[in-house]
Amino acid sequence: MEEVVYSMYIQWKIRKPMRTKIVKWGNSLGLRIPKALAEEVAVREGSVVEISLARGQLVIRPAPARYELEDLLDEVSQENLHAEVITGMPQGSEGW
Repeated sequence: MEEVVYSMYIQWKIRKPMRTKIVKWGNSLGLRIPKALAEEVAVREGSVVEISLARGQLVIRPAPARYELEDLLDEVSQENLHAEVITGMPQGSEGW
């Protein structure tokens, strides 16, 4: 998967630099992301992003999804449960 990095001068499909303004938000600062760009990188209100610095530039990217085992197991049903997978005889110190 190609890593996409956005800096304060945001580069996107049309490759034209876009400027946006940093605004005061309580004791912090906020960055408005134009709708077209948000749609392109699949972020919306409530999305979690990672913010970091790279070579003196602010980098913002969607945070990777985190999965909990319990949530994944909740999705298993009789309809999507696969049969046992035979992988051959035990190797090394494997034992069954």
